[in-house]
Amino acid sequence: MTRGGRRRGDPTELSPREACQRYLRRRRSDSTEKSVHGWEYRLKLFVEWCDSVGIETVGELRGYDLDEYYEMRSAEIAPATLEGEMWTLKMLFEFLEDLEAVDQDLSEKIRIPDLDPEDRSNDTKLAADKAAALLSYYRESDRDYGTRQHAFLELAWNTGARQGGLRALDLRDTELGSSPYVEFRHRPETDTPLKNKRRGERPVALPRETADALEAYINGRRYDVRDEHGRQPLLASASGRPTTNTIRVWSYLATLPCSYGMCPHEKDIEKCDWNEYAHASKCPSSRSPHQIRTGSITWHLNRGWPPEDVAERVNSSVSTIEDHYDKADPEQRRRRLRNRMEDRRRPLINELEFTQ
Repeated sequence: MTRGGRRRGDPTELSPREACQRYLRRRRSDSTEKSVHGWEYRLKLFVEWCDSVGIETVGELRGYDLDEYYEMRSAEIAPATLEGEMWTLKMLFEFLEDLEAVDQDLSEKIRIPDLDPEDRSNDTKLAADKAAALLSYYRESDRDYGTRQHAFLELAWNTGARQGGLRALDLRDTELGSSPYVEFRHRPETDTPLKNKRRGERPVALPRETADALEAYINGRRYDVRDEHGRQPLLASASGRPTTNTIRVWSYLATLPCSYGMCPHEKDIEKCDWNEYAHASKCPSSRSPHQIRTGSITWHLNRGWPPEDVAERVNSSVSTIEDHYDKADPEQRRRRLRNRMEDRRRPLINELEFTQ
């Protein structure tokens, strides 16, 4: 009973919609808006299913119901998508167990599909030879050197950063002197959060050629604008800081293969609408920021970087890199392992000789 004599609500009487809303409110304090929005969409589907089968309170839910929902969703979506949805549902039910709104251990009855790592990720990436061809073109072009597309590709490829991190960079975050780098900073109060918040903050060193291209862009091609918070975005649109969708369009434009050679799709370049702003994403060879990040991480690993160093540079974990980003072909993997064996273990192998 409350102090006024009115009985407090029974948590088992929460409707599925109320339960999801309560869970999302709890998660907002320790998660990005993008993450919360994704969970909200997944849980909306579960709420709609509960409505369709007449489940009015979470206290009614049993293991059989959760298995029914799994069966329904598994017939409609890809296994990797199903895995994400079921993990979100599991986290919701762990929260509801803490509230004593559902039977204890009900979350353990939520089935998670057992996927191979290859099933969880998209193999599409910007291949290293294509990245090299694109960067060579931009670096040698009188027309396109130091353009926004050039600056974007230099940053995206050489830092392996996420789309949100690239969007968040300000002019003040660049140091282009003798030891050039950019610094990624978490600034949620002015609309540029990093995915991993403060743990995503880091300086990332740049090659000299990348720094020179950025300097040319800043001095000659960058729009001299501020965003609505008075900050000066490094990658700037005419009206200020670009939206995430605008960054994605710039990525597609920057990676069009007809920039450096013949069209691989037998299109007439002069007449092809894929090289127009609104249609660049339709080109089968253009790449999104995530696909550039995947290619960059694979390239770093193939160049001999230890996974731990790559993970620190791109703000990820070694396990995530191995499961989702490392898209080396079998021969590249074998070569990488041989090189690592020689670099790290050959001195130790020599110590195994018997001495007289």
